[in-house]
Amino acid sequence: MFGSLFEEEEEGFSLAPSGGRVVKGEGEPPPPRGRVNLSGIKNQGGTCYLNSLLQTLLFTPEFREELFSLGPKELGCLEDKDKPEAKVRVIPLELQRLFARLLLVDQQSASTADLTDSFGWNNSEESRQHDVQELNRILFSALEHSLVDTSGSGFIQHLYHGTTVNSILCKECGNISQRQEDFLDLTVCVRGVCGLEGALWDMFVEEEMFEGSNLYRCGQCDQLVTAAKSAKLRKLPPFLTVSLLRFNFDFARCERYKETGRYTFPLTINLRPFCEQTEDEDSEYSYELFSVIIHKGGCYGGHYHVYIKDMDHLGLWEPPEEDSKPKVQKKKEVRVYPEPEKDDPLSVLSSIIAQEESRSVLLDQLGQRLMDKIGSSWSKKYRKFHGPIGKFLQNHSDVFVLVNNGTRVALKANPPSPVTQPSSPAHPTPGSSSTPDPVHNNTANPQPEPGLETAAEPQGSHWFDLNDSTVTSIHERDVEKMYQGKESAYMLFYRKTLLHRPSGALRNPGYKVPPHLLEMAEEENRRLQQRREEFEASNNSVELRLHLAPRYRLENGTLKPISIEQKEATNLNFDFRRTVGDLRMIIYQMQDLWEGDMALTVAKCLPAGLHLYNTLTDDEVSLYSAGILTGTDLFVWNGREVCGATVQIGAEWEPLLLTVVRPYLGEEGEGGDEEGGGEGEEGGSGLSKESRGFAGRVTLGEVREALGEPQESLLCQEKRGGEGGGEGGGASGWRVFPPGDMQRTLKELALKDGDALLVLEPQTQDSSVSGDMVTVTTPSDCRWLQVEYRPERRRRRGGGGEGEEEEERMRAKVPASGNMLLCEVKQRAIAELQLQEQLAGVACCLRQVDRTGKLLPPVCEELSVRDAGVRLMTSLSLCPGTAPKDTQLFLYFSVGTAPSSGLEGEIIVEQSSTVKQCLKTMLESARLEGNGWHLRRLDWCEEVGEALMDEEASLSELKMSHGDALVITEGRLPPKGFLKLSVWLYVEPRAYPVVSMETEVSGTAEGSTEGQRLEVMTAVGGAMVELRTVGQVEISEEATLEELKTQVLTLPALQYVCVPTPAFLRVWQLEGQRLRRILRGQQHTLRKLKLCSGVEFCVQQLLREEDLGPKEVLLRVQMGVPGERGYYPPEDLVWDASRDPSPRSLRSALASTYGLSPDSLLLAKHQPHTHTWETFSNWSQQVSKRKKKKKAESLLGAPFHLTDGDIVGVKNLLIDNNRDFSTQQDEQRLREEKEQRRKGGQGAGAEVETNQGVGPEKKMGPIKARKPEVALSINVGVFR
Repeated sequence: MFGSLFEEEEEGFSLAPSGGRVVKGEGEPPPPRGRVNLSGIKNQGGTCYLNSLLQTLLFTPEFREELFSLGPKELGCLEDKDKPEAKVRVIPLELQRLFARLLLVDQQSASTADLTDSFGWNNSEESRQHDVQELNRILFSALEHSLVDTSGSGFIQHLYHGTTVNSILCKECGNISQRQEDFLDLTVCVRGVCGLEGALWDMFVEEEMFEGSNLYRCGQCDQLVTAAKSAKLRKLPPFLTVSLLRFNFDFARCERYKETGRYTFPLTINLRPFCEQTEDEDSEYSYELFSVIIHKGGCYGGHYHVYIKDMDHLGLWEPPEEDSKPKVQKKKEVRVYPEPEKDDPLSVLSSIIAQEESRSVLLDQLGQRLMDKIGSSWSKKYRKFHGPIGKFLQNHSDVFVLVNNGTRVALKANPPSPVTQPSSPAHPTPGSSSTPDPVHNNTANPQPEPGLETAAEPQGSHWFDLNDSTVTSIHERDVEKMYQGKESAYMLFYRKTLLHRPSGALRNPGYKVPPHLLEMAEEENRRLQQRREEFEASNNSVELRLHLAPRYRLENGTLKPISIEQKEATNLNFDFRRTVGDLRMIIYQMQDLWEGDMALTVAKCLPAGLHLYNTLTDDEVSLYSAGILTGTDLFVWNGREVCGATVQIGAEWEPLLLTVVRPYLGEEGEGGDEEGGGEGEEGGSGLSKESRGFAGRVTLGEVREALGEPQESLLCQEKRGGEGGGEGGGASGWRVFPPGDMQRTLKELALKDGDALLVLEPQTQDSSVSGDMVTVTTPSDCRWLQVEYRPERRRRRGGGGEGEEEEERMRAKVPASGNMLLCEVKQRAIAELQLQEQLAGVACCLRQVDRTGKLLPPVCEELSVRDAGVRLMTSLSLCPGTAPKDTQLFLYFSVGTAPSSGLEGEIIVEQSSTVKQCLKTMLESARLEGNGWHLRRLDWCEEVGEALMDEEASLSELKMSHGDALVITEGRLPPKGFLKLSVWLYVEPRAYPVVSMETEVSGTAEGSTEGQRLEVMTAVGGAMVELRTVGQVEISEEATLEELKTQVLTLPALQYVCVPTPAFLRVWQLEGQRLRRILRGQQHTLRKLKLCSGVEFCVQQLLREEDLGPKEVLLRVQMGVPGERGYYPPEDLVWDASRDPSPRSLRSALASTYGLSPDSLLLAKHQPHTHTWETFSNWSQQVSKRKKKKKAESLLGAPFHLTDGDIVGVKNLLIDNNRDFSTQQDEQRLREEKEQRRKGGQGAGAEVETNQGVGPEKKMGPIKARKPEVALSINVGVFR
């Protein structure tokens, strides 16, 4: 009925259980029940509506017992459900098993997966939320069909079936025409009614008159007569279900909205005034409330949970935790005096509101009414002592209440009635029935009712809040809080007060549960208990790494293993609940030869070596209390020395691993240190490297001594952020440590692990010192190029060298300079590798290799090393193939799709070649025939982009360069002067998240347009909209926008789109499949609108004509919810910025829209990529008449750049002092991106979903895509 209207809203709600553990590790058993001893139900993604209804049916004992009374003989066995000849009634069987688990199995929450599988639901259905009122009817219908020809075939009718009778009384002859209707639930109106009894009064007491021009044709009089129509309840069911119509449709604004006004309902109700037969006793008409299903959120998203009265006392009710703050006594009822004391703002404002006919005042008019009353403004009279008027109203929330979405203020003791509320003094009010309504009566009297304010709950009123997996105790008076607001009652369940429970059912969850289900529950409890015991044992053990002192030596303040072959650590699993003394005894037993004292010290493996921190001295403390966790390293020693050397422990002595660099003058880099010598990336050839560890508190002078260097040696630190100089990168800059730094420690010098430390003797090295900088140059080793020959390799363009090591590669280091020609480098490399005979007559070329091993395009061998952009001291690959000349281009190409590694072709063409000639060459290389082909470029995200339209243009004119990739695409180019445009259909959004701008894409493989569907979270208000591809149009670039709309409507996929004129269509241009701008000007040509072939656009159907001007901006405006970090559903605002694009102009337009004062509004623009809000300044500059007026700030320029579809948040400062526009979703996304950056991954804001052919613009986020509206259904077999 409502499809995905009630999809889970992300703000403030979690699909995971709000209590207990949220994420369980693999094999972790479910937690046991909580303190209330009731089980919740897991949310499968969007099944909170189902969970609320199932809990209500479970706590309807008569329903539960009727279901349990059906045995396997009637329902069959689940083990036989796959047998074709067996008739197994799966739905009632699964419902029985679920109820048994909820009653008897000791787990925090039960799963409904088996039940929803019996419904025939798939994963998408379980993540799509529906209306609980619709589910109530469909589930009852499915149960009735499943129980055909059983003893329980009529129990739904018996428990919930009632009848109403509609009567029409002819005023002329007195004839009465009646029609009887059945119902399983009553649907009552909320709009314009103050409560349930008022709605029932309108339905079953008030008469509708047929008179005037609306007469009734009487069957007996056979003429049009005056008549009265009325309805009555004829048969009352044992259980009365009431559905509240809180969701309506505003036909003026063409949008849904939720009725959040006050709507009372009694805890007990007497239906005698609404029944046809009233002769029975009162108890026959008396009902008590036992369940309230609550909807939290708006009409575009929300969450369900349920308040339930535990009739059988199955749960352990305990008073909920009260606020730690002492309760403030309620103020006495405000009396409105004819002449209020002007010094008392409370009485003045109360009198102003009480004198209004509607008993409420608009917030932005309250200040003017106050000035009319006392002759002075609030700021002058009261602000100094009472603060702003909005803050004053909030501080006196016991006197004032905000209504109409926070735009009006009224007295709490006398709330305003809706305009449409009927007022009939002649009729008795529903509240005057024989059954009092304590909750409703509490509204008119600010003093609390004694029955609701007692310290202890009355006997039998055990109320619980069942919110998916969480179950908590609540007071009976908490039901009153569900009268109004964003979180309010949606369905009410009453039971006859005559239905008494037997004493055997009280506190007995196994009452009338069949024996086979009792056995099933006992078996599941046994398995759960066993799993919990096993998990407890494994979860309480930690894995320790023991390092024994005899295996280590002390070197430069760090502990290092004596032998590399010997195992460094011994793993030990130990229960962390045991004490340190127990651990010490275990280690003593493991080390039979240990003598003397034993100290256990927490250690950590650092890059420099093992370091010790704190020693465990208290043997009585547990490992958990000592902070010992899994993976902790413990060093076992005597507590004083290791191999005769004293060990310094503590964080201040943490060692550092430094790279000691020394200039090396050997030949070809031989003899350098294996760890980093010869060809180190940092220093280049000629610098030998050695990693050494030093304690953090040693001085730089002590480091020099440890290295065995004389005092004349210089110690230098590499200049951070600097680039090495020199032609080939052989020179690098280093900062010399001054003599004063020799007495400073490594920690004080802010050295880190991996920092390089150059040891230099200036008299023996080719270096130059300038101030505190030294430049080291090793000319003997810096002028070379390494050439690598790959005998067998796969020709590929991307990726590293995976799968290419089929034969050993041959390498040669060729002396080179910047002026040497690359052809000479190739000849020297061939000679050095002795490949003259092998490569005789074979064309070879040189290709650069990047850091990942990816081959770059061949270099032009006619150029020098410097002119070709080849850096010395890098690698080149000698590959088969022809090298391009200086006038030629090396290009990649593929057929149909973007080139992938190893599958693209390569060609060399002249730069002066035309596109047609290039295409011909590629077709010949790919062995393709025909003329129905054209070339397309790749865009910046490696996707197939725009076509090369001018086939006579040269490649140089198109600015093609070496290594560019082209795609051969099937199909002819449109004629010259014509455009080929892709058309998408904009499907109106169905749900509005609070504010989140993520993208979710679902579609077919790239290149497929048939049936492709794309769902994107566009910038249009953050609404999830669906874009459907509908085809392509070919149109002249001189055609107007109006003609384009007309031609689009002729597409077969848009036959069902009916609009009076093209002005009822809005055209969005797409960039990266995102809505970017609206095309304006009905008579503007496509050339003027700067459209070219390959451009994608979508059309949106409107309800009224639209012709936006060049300076009119379509914005999505969201008003903030007072007191909450959320927003009301967004609205379209067309803002004319042609005269004044300043913030004040926009503020005035919004003030006119909302009926508020411009000075009370605070505005901000949402930045979806950074999840932040930019606030528009409220400050307006005042300039004297002598000075030239400063140009006003424009929102169309920097830094805001307002464009079509941008989100603008609005705060009403009169009622909301919170100037923070951010929502919980913004903070969640920022935390997720920060966590991903911390882990070294790319932030969520820059993720690229390449597996679906989606560009980097399409970021995936936690926002759930709005599903297509699908009617709710349950599949039932045939059992007749």
